[in-house]
Amino acid sequence: MQNNALRQLPKATDLVDFASNDYLGFSNSNTIFENTHQYLLEHNLIQNGATGSRLLSGNHSVYQAAEDYIAQFHQADSALIFNSGYDANVGFFSAVPQKGDLIVYDELCHASIRDGIQLSHAKSYKFLHNDLEDLERLLARHSETIIYIVTESVFSMDGDTPNLEELVQLAEKYQAYVVVDEAHALGVLGEKGEGLVQSLQLQETVFARIVTFGKGLGCHGAAILGGEDLKSYLVNFARSFIYTTGLSPHSVATILMGYHQLEMAREVQQKLKNNIAHFNQEKNRLSLKPLFVHSKSGIQSAILPGNERVKNIANQLQEKGFDVKAILSPTVPEGQERLRFCLHSFNSEKEITEVLQLLSTFVFGH
Repeated sequence: MQNNALRQLPKATDLVDFASNDYLGFSNSNTIFENTHQYLLEHNLIQNGATGSRLLSGNHSVYQAAEDYIAQFHQADSALIFNSGYDANVGFFSAVPQKGDLIVYDELCHASIRDGIQLSHAKSYKFLHNDLEDLERLLARHSETIIYIVTESVFSMDGDTPNLEELVQLAEKYQAYVVVDEAHALGVLGEKGEGLVQSLQLQETVFARIVTFGKGLGCHGAAILGGEDLKSYLVNFARSFIYTTGLSPHSVATILMGYHQLEMAREVQQKLKNNIAHFNQEKNRLSLKPLFVHSKSGIQSAILPGNERVKNIANQLQEKGFDVKAILSPTVPEGQERLRFCLHSFNSEKEITEVLQLLSTFVFGH
């Protein structure tokens, strides 16, 4: 493959984790594991675990309990669980926007959003990353059309966030529907990890939110948050919901217990926020700030152009015991190759300082 960018499945390691999206360490939580088992016992779901589409045999009582809890937690009218964030995005964008509608999406939106848009009968245009002037230019040209504006709370490769308050104002001006993917915000942003939309009190003005559980919640699945009419429509027309085996009762109970833990895990969330602040302070102290995309999230990316160069530095960090991943083109545009640091509540300040000191040595040679 050109540019030495052939992907390989990573091997399990005992390196210090700066690579996973398990921001709060929930994937290894004994409390969530034990509470899930107890919930299944109490609700007689250990033996009663038949699988199938939720429209046939797979709609266990725990689904209703989990969806009600998620909707309440996120101050939404409804929640509909999907098997993954990919399934949720493909299901939404392939079903909801109609022929004659328009989707305008940030150019750095995730591949799952793009794949869903490709399956849609609506027209689509991308706008420059977090550029509201470019967005308004597109909105003004299509003001007579039903428009969906699509962005993310935290972009998965850059770790930055949009000016969501101004974006919502633009949407109101042009009567557009706002759709926000909160995959990397759940558990990270907001007072209790509720995400960017709620932290800005914009939940009443956003048409749909996609929250995924494989990052901050440490388990499988995703949900689309919105009105009851949206949920009913997705149940009837989202093919990635209809034509698939629903998550098992164990998986859904794990989601529910993950949310319960999120309500109580303020100390863990604060530790993550402290680690993000410490990372930003240390990259300033070590003169590394110019390399990094501006971010106050759990994703911190140092731009180091060239697949060979960035792979070489990632390998050196791994040899020193730190699991930091190189992101190569064409996953990111050529010239935007990067090291992607994912921060967690369980990383120590000492580990953060040490990995950045090593980065400084490998980049600057001192």
